Amino acid sequence: MGLLVDGVWHTDGYDTESHGGRFVRDTSGFRNWVTPDGAPGPSGAGGFEAEAGRYHLLVSFACPWAHRTMILRKLKGLEDSISLAAVEPLMLDDGWTFAEPEAVTGAQAMWQVYLRADPKCSGRATVPVLWDRKRETIVSNESSEILRMFNSAFDALPGVDARLDVSPQALHAEIEAVNERVYDTVNNGVYKAGFATTQKAYLEAVTALFESLDWLEERLATHRYLVGDRITEADWRLFTTLLRFDAVYHGHFKCNLRRIVDYPNLSAYLRELYQVPGVAETCDFPTIKRHYYGSHRTINPTGIVPLGPELDLTASHDRDRLPKAA
Repeated sequence: MGLLVDGVWHTDGYDTESHGGRFVRDTSGFRNWVTPDGAPGPSGAGGFEAEAGRYHLLVSFACPWAHRTMILRKLKGLEDSISLAAVEPLMLDDGWTFAEPEAVTGAQAMWQVYLRADPKCSGRATVPVLWDRKRETIVSNESSEILRMFNSAFDALPGVDARLDVSPQALHAEIEAVNERVYDTVNNGVYKAGFATTQKAYLEAVTALFESLDWLEERLATHRYLVGDRITEADWRLFTTLLRFDAVYHGHFKCNLRRIVDYPNLSAYLRELYQVPGVAETCDFPTIKRHYYGSHRTINPTGIVPLGPELDLTASHDRDRLPKAA
């Protein structure tokens, strides 16, 4: 996995020992914002104006955090404005790597991209990364904030769907409340369970995870989507974890009390979101499975990728029984 310490790459894994066997995720180090006029956003520095062809998104098709940004890039019609490059499936001693030097940054490994932005950088070289060609630096590596930039910052550009708003101001408070629980116990919860190195830490994480899945199942019995009567960012943030759950987290991360397919409402909701036009094109199960089962050698030393499960996300769903916005 590896990390940077004062600009030097180290092949260290996660330090769970100092946290009582618990997995603790590092905070994102680059928190600038692209805005319509280049004014500063909620954090970081200004100077990042929304322009076609200026920004470059670096992702992994395996990573749920990167996946949410890929979905918004697709749905908003940003593909002609923001270019994209993907790393290889496996993340081993050199971290995320490219099959050949990446065309825009020239990097062979993601940590080299981070060093181009900050030669003394410390921390994990994660994806996604939003790269600025003009200033040759990282705008942001915080997926939730990149998602919000894609939602509105580029709306004035040709070809962008300015009508689509997954973060409506009127719903911000409720979206934030749902996001907070889903992030802590579901999005990050599967990792807390999977990377735990004590029984206590594992049980804490997996119990909270399934309490939240049960809560979501109940909520979706009477709500078409998580917040309001339309798809919001809360749905896409949950979707990328649900998509990987039965194929990876259930077995590989020992999140095996129940599968998503065992939840009637959650599984139908997952199918509905998957069937939104354009979304399936961002989903790559072979890469997802190869990454998790092949990269985490402390969990799966042989690197064997299981054949199953068989999933049919194109099957019909009954979500039309619940109202949604016109």
